[in-house]
Amino acid sequence: MLVRQRTQTINALRAHLAEHGVVAPAGAVNVKRLADRVEDDSAPLQDPVREMARRYLEQIEALTSRIDDLEARLRELARASADLARLQTMPGIGPITAVAIESVAPDLRTFRSGRDFSAWLGLVPRQHSTGGKPRLGRVSKMGQRDIRRLLISGAMSVICVAARRGAAPGSWLERMLARKPKMLVAIAPANRMARALWALATRGEEFRAPAT
Repeated sequence: MLVRQRTQTINALRAHLAEHGVVAPAGAVNVKRLADRVEDDSAPLQDPVREMARRYLEQIEALTSRIDDLEARLRELARASADLARLQTMPGIGPITAVAIESVAPDLRTFRSGRDFSAWLGLVPRQHSTGGKPRLGRVSKMGQRDIRRLLISGAMSVICVAARRGAAPGSWLERMLARKPKMLVAIAPANRMARALWALATRGEEFRAPAT
């Protein structure tokens, strides 16, 4: 919720300044660039425009402080729990995702399989029949939205790192990245991550990277 509020406030600031000729890329990392332009006397901004921008910046700073405090508390909690530390052995799973699974999801042992947990998150493709044959469609997106978004975000980070380093020639990732946007490619790894997390939680094991 706090991250969403900050994003909305940043977008409002960008839109406000863009109307007066001050433009910067999206994202929290570019807020400082906007703040510098607001305080730059050479920027073509009138005093009321600067004042409104400063109010946006104050809100962003307050939200960022609250987010940082919350993340610090979550990291402490994650370090103190062996179960949460086990989940974080998987690439793409940080303290926020681990704590979210621990606090929001039911005990993962209540799911019969990793696929059931993934389906609860809305990461399993819908099935429909055509001519008597089952076919897979898009993911249902009918499950727990917050954890699903965190897993997709974690999958995206793993994919981006792999893309920068170069996906293995002939690998599934190389073929998918050549045909589809990263966000669509991330759905399948997020599904796999959910199933693997179920296995880690129910078997008490740490993540082991599969052999290439």
